[in-house]
Amino acid sequence: MPRVVSLETASLPVTLKRPAAPHEWIDHATTPADEVVVRLAGARVALVNKTVLSAAILEKLPELRMVSVSATGTDNVDLATCRARGIVVSNVRGYAADTVPEHALMLMMALRRNLLAYVDDVRSGRWSRAASFGLFDRPVADLCGATLTVVGRGSLGDGLIRRAEALGMRVVLAERKGASQVRDGYMAFHDALRVADVVSLHCPLNAETRLLMGAAEFACMQPTAVLINTARGGLVDEPALAEALRSGRIAGAATDVLSQEPPPPGHPLLAPDIPNLIITPHMAWSSRAAIQRLADSAVDNIDAYLRGEPINRVA
Repeated sequence: MPRVVSLETASLPVTLKRPAAPHEWIDHATTPADEVVVRLAGARVALVNKTVLSAAILEKLPELRMVSVSATGTDNVDLATCRARGIVVSNVRGYAADTVPEHALMLMMALRRNLLAYVDDVRSGRWSRAASFGLFDRPVADLCGATLTVVGRGSLGDGLIRRAEALGMRVVLAERKGASQVRDGYMAFHDALRVADVVSLHCPLNAETRLLMGAAEFACMQPTAVLINTARGGLVDEPALAEALRSGRIAGAATDVLSQEPPPPGHPLLAPDIPNLIITPHMAWSSRAAIQRLADSAVDNIDAYLRGEPINRVA
């Protein structure tokens, strides 16, 4: 009977159904990196979220034939090794088509309207000491009429586009960085950055997109523009972002993801002197409904594989 091992059940705080096909299920709430090989020994199927399955780890698991990733991003799995060894890798798609775009929209609203600074003004008593009825000495900008540059045209990028257009934003689609040709309906990458009031990232992390946004890209942006990242932390050169914010090169940034999660105390974006930066702890995807869809789809992928009909394959 095929053994299915879930290494990170705690990352899915909902009811996790079991595959309908005959199987042996072994469950682990979390798995330290040094126990991955031991726990997957003898397993035919691994259910993972962020656990790293490198080439070195995969080579030690000769019986592993399928990896179900309970996420859309698969940068934690060595796909080339999986393809070479015939290991099926399936991901989950579309589960966050509402919750992540809503979070991205919330972040851009908060930055454009200086929300956190005004909340602090109230809590610190600054409003109580004001000579007038209100405080309006921090810049506030509307989304209506602003230009949104979207980098990555999947279900999440499309979800944000629909919401942004409903608010009256002009949407620009950024072509792939370094592309020799610009597709119809797209704008060259750096040109798309130059015209943006808001840049929102919705692309996968891979060799082509790692450090997509660095010092040169921030130099392209308007000083009044803001950056939103609800995709992957590795898309952004984080020290360069910190410097761009400190120097006023861009007006603000908000990210739900960092290059290392959870971040170490010395992470460059955790410094207390960085202005106009909002960080949320990788929870944009985590509405209850979205997590349940994610969990159900990850198990459906396993069931399809066990039936001999794998779906949602990335390898």
